[in-house]
Amino acid sequence: MAITRDDVAQVALLSRLEMTDDELGKYSEQLSDILEYASMLNELDIEGVEPTMHAVPIKNVFREDEVRESLDIEKVLKSAPESEGNYFRVPRIIDESEGH
Repeated sequence: MAITRDDVAQVALLSRLEMTDDELGKYSEQLSDILEYASMLNELDIEGVEPTMHAVPIKNVFREDEVRESLDIEKVLKSAPESEGNYFRVPRIIDESEGH
């Protein structure tokens, strides 16, 4: 399947991209080459090949959600630059005077 300059121009228009005549020619040629290369997949013998969703098996990598002992809050807060009560103290990043 060949992609024409008009095809590329239409996609560029829909994408709101400006393209020169040279770019239209270059991209129509490159896209045609890509489609030609991809069409070679139709020549493969896939008789007896089971369809797959993924090339490699996938398994859930999440661990079971189980209650465990938490970190000691005092030890954790000792490594923080600043703390207030049982919380980390961080610099303000929202200026309330802007009325948001």
